Amino acid sequence: MSRQIASRLANLATSLLLLFLLLSAATSVARADSDDGIVRVKSAIPLSEAISRIKADIAAKGIKFFLEVDQSKLAADAGIKLRPSTLLVFGNPPLGTQFITSNPNAGLDWPVRLLLTQDDNGDVWAVWTDFDWIARRHNIRNREAQFKMATMVVKSITATITAK
Repeated sequence: MSRQIASRLANLATSLLLLFLLLSAATSVARADSDDGIVRVKSAIPLSEAISRIKADIAAKGIKFFLEVDQSKLAADAGIKLRPSTLLVFGNPPLGTQFITSNPNAGLDWPVRLLLTQDDNGDVWAVWTDFDWIARRHNIRNREAQFKMATMVVKSITATITAK
């Protein structure tokens, strides 16, 4: 009997270890670089394709797309050279307004802003503000499930550009 219990405990420990390793790997793909609340995910595809894929995924999920701002074009129109940079603004009002009802100042960070930018090496990045950081910034402590949902959604959206 004790041999069966020991075997079951060993299997449970192995399963928990595998789960921990999987979760660790999944969270390392998209994580805040430091305490500044910035999350970066490297794209495996060019900027224009990344924008198209993300917008298509947003639409497929039924999320409201608000705005696309070509920041490099705006800079060029002002006579300033800027590497490729496009800001996408989108959200799910029933979810996003949950944060604003908790603290009206959270409207500074909602709807979601996702920046697609190309660095000097030609690498494309999807960049956004970490939702846990936003919660701390606005001292929101009563919307944990909603922040977790927002995190899962943006990770799902940016996952569309991490593979060719």
